[in-house]
Amino acid sequence: MNHRIGKNIVAEAERTERGIAVEELTGIRVRVRLRKPQRATLHSWTFAQLGQFLTYKAQRAGVVVVQVDPAYTSQTCHACGHVDKRNRRSQAVFQCGRCDFVGHADHNAAHNIAARGVVGWGEVMRPDAAPVLAAS
Repeated sequence: MNHRIGKNIVAEAERTERGIAVEELTGIRVRVRLRKPQRATLHSWTFAQLGQFLTYKAQRAGVVVVQVDPAYTSQTCHACGHVDKRNRRSQAVFQCGRCDFVGHADHNAAHNIAARGVVGWGEVMRPDAAPVLAAS
């Protein structure tokens, strides 16, 4: 499954001539608090393996992959930058308390991750910078 997911993500990035930004998920099993049935699902998915597959497939394809800090990506409005835990109204709904932007919470967080990825990509592509995860 992870091979297929990684292949599809890299193929789309290559087709659109873009990089890939992913959250740095180190320690996710410790940080996330879930109900017992959800814990089994989380602990059975191999985040590290997917990251490894993305890295080597992206390197082969010449696609940049950067890891970004996930802090506050789900609480920050991608439209105006306002950060507030009350912005995340529920698991699915994001509503900014400042600009009234309303959207799907995961979609909003994905915009924030992508924006951080652009910043990270610039850092990776500097000649004196060490790659965050992988670079071509």
